[in-house]
Amino acid sequence: MPSSADPGTAPAATARPKDGVDYWRRRLDCAFAPVQSMFADRLTAAQACLGDADLAAYIEAARFLCKLGRGSEPVITFLEVWPTVAARLGPNHLETVMTWVRSIQRTPNGDVLGAFFETLPALADSLGYDALLPDYLDLLKEVARRSTISIHGRHATLPSHALPELIRVAPQRLRQVNLAGLRKWVEYGLRHYAENPQRQADYFAMRSADSHAIFDKERAGTLLRAHERGLNLCLRALWDDPAPLIPYSEAFDHLRRPQPYADALGLHLPDLRADRDGVCGIDQYRLILAHLAAHRRFSQSLIADNWSPFQRLSIECFEDARIDSLLVRRFPGLRKLLLALHPHPREEACDPARESCIRHRLTMLSRAILDPNHGYRNPLLLKFVRSFHERLAHDDGDTQGMAALATQYVIETRLPSDAFANIHFLDTEVPYRDDNRILWRFVDIDEEHHHKAATAPAMPPGPSLIHHYPEWDYTIEDYLPGHVTLHEHLHPRGPAEEIERLLQKNAVLAHRLTRILDQIKPQDRERLRRQEDGSELDLDWALRSWIDYRCRRTVDPRINQDFRHARRDVAVSLLLDLSASLQDPVRGSHAHQTVLSLAQEAVTLLAWAIDRLGDPFAIAGFHSNTRHEARFWHIKGFSEAWNDDVRGRLAALQAGYSTRMGVALRHAGHFLSHTKKDKRLLLILTDGQPADIDVSDPEFLIADTRQAVRELEREGIYCHCISLDAQADDYVRRIFGQHFSIIDQIERLPERLPEIFLTLTG
Repeated sequence: MPSSADPGTAPAATARPKDGVDYWRRRLDCAFAPVQSMFADRLTAAQACLGDADLAAYIEAARFLCKLGRGSEPVITFLEVWPTVAARLGPNHLETVMTWVRSIQRTPNGDVLGAFFETLPALADSLGYDALLPDYLDLLKEVARRSTISIHGRHATLPSHALPELIRVAPQRLRQVNLAGLRKWVEYGLRHYAENPQRQADYFAMRSADSHAIFDKERAGTLLRAHERGLNLCLRALWDDPAPLIPYSEAFDHLRRPQPYADALGLHLPDLRADRDGVCGIDQYRLILAHLAAHRRFSQSLIADNWSPFQRLSIECFEDARIDSLLVRRFPGLRKLLLALHPHPREEACDPARESCIRHRLTMLSRAILDPNHGYRNPLLLKFVRSFHERLAHDDGDTQGMAALATQYVIETRLPSDAFANIHFLDTEVPYRDDNRILWRFVDIDEEHHHKAATAPAMPPGPSLIHHYPEWDYTIEDYLPGHVTLHEHLHPRGPAEEIERLLQKNAVLAHRLTRILDQIKPQDRERLRRQEDGSELDLDWALRSWIDYRCRRTVDPRINQDFRHARRDVAVSLLLDLSASLQDPVRGSHAHQTVLSLAQEAVTLLAWAIDRLGDPFAIAGFHSNTRHEARFWHIKGFSEAWNDDVRGRLAALQAGYSTRMGVALRHAGHFLSHTKKDKRLLLILTDGQPADIDVSDPEFLIADTRQAVRELEREGIYCHCISLDAQADDYVRRIFGQHFSIIDQIERLPERLPEIFLTLTG
């Protein structure tokens, strides 16, 4: 399923007569003007990933939020984020979320609904597929109940100081600690600061030393999220297995702690692993992955109804032992780690007169198979260890052979006490093994129905995509997760002939550029002289070496020459600020030109020059209308040629709204980061500083843009700003350092833009 912070193609909705915007607008029944202006886009995104029933529930939930009296913010945010959350967690969680909303609405804390929905996509990413969303919501309820202030002693009258802070930081904190650790951290803050609401708010906002100390204590262990990428690479490299890793929490399963397992969705692993028996958490994850991957490659499924529960337990033990043996055979270095984690129970630890010893016997057998120095003396155990190794002496064995051996083991070793309810569990848990559900299939499962559901064709891709990006808040020095909604569009097309007219208008400048391009354009071959080994003899240096030889001087052996293909290894992305100020006329222009028309001329010449050089390049534009509506317009992609389609989009450029630059840089950088070039250049053409109508602090978006530039630099992307604002020196320098150019005379933009590019890449 696509993630909100990972750009990709979303499926489009199939048009149905009753699914028109007007029909659903009437169902929504919401009079807020901001909601009405963005409803059509939200409906398209929702239809792409929700079925009929889920879509109706989605609209009904938005209608309920609209009637709460909390303003338009919760409604807008819910309409934006829920399709993404439903794609991540499943639409069946909507009723759970709305039940929580109703309960919070009945308290003084209803104002947190906007922040709650705003952080919901990031929270879904942090929790994972098997998200314990109900447990998280229960935690929020508990915080609201225990931190809401009651003046008269009976009814809560003042809102909680802690709840909004917890909602804001929870997505980021759940990437660093599991849900159980978060609950313990929350419990400390509720208990120790119950009488001081302001200090409690500081605690949950991570502004106090106690908060950091308690949180760091709960982070003991290895978090799966922190190492997911490396483990995925390990799985692909060693096993050629692309299965996704899906975390689950061990915090709320009190009756039976879950074990790792594999199913059709992927490989399910605990979200946190503490060091154990001298083996660190990351090594435990590697062992679990190796065991699961080997099961997927070497094990065959069996019909569970053919064996009794004791026989199934024995089959699982023998098959696990076979998998471990195959792992050690292929990766001998794993034996030390396997033995460190595998229990080594004492032979006399279980009393068959008082308890069932079947798990004890099987664990000893498994240890004896893996450890040549096991020290056990039971003759039946030694007999089956020998039989096991004989079956694997010449090949990898198979699951059916292990099943036959396990069945024989149960027959020869069973005792009357095996049926006792009191089972010996001490030293019988092997922590890196899975629950073996992969071995069994049950005849009463409707396999045909599941097969049809799994192979249903995907819906065709839609014309627009919606993404959520974080934004940097310099006041707290942390990200606001999922704070900006970016709408990604393919720019509509205009007449391509207009671009050809612009090229003809600037024919003199194009002719001058042609001479420059011919000088820096790489030739077919480049000669490499003075080589010890080469394809041809370099006569000049060969003659010098001959003279040195006859004069009895030291001879230089580098007398050959070779050739190599010369090419530029550059990828360029040009990002255009399409804010409303580009509609302003150029001062002193007699042709009543606007800044936008000059930018079109400049970009046309630049694209023509880059195309002649053969560098891959992309062009995109951006503007914004609050954080809910940042627009990103594709004009040319890296895989597209400089053709009439691209020229038509460039001719149709229009300007409007504001300049939210950080999110546009992050999105353009995402595409540029996937190009395999040594030098990746992101050019930003703008006429003003980052700003938007919903931001009153001018430093906020400047700081966020500066942070976005630093993020791209860490990925090896070089950003250079070309500003048309003569007063831009101060804020541009703070954002881009020394990597900027200011064009004071805007009318010279068509001439200066290609020159700047050639200077940066020549």
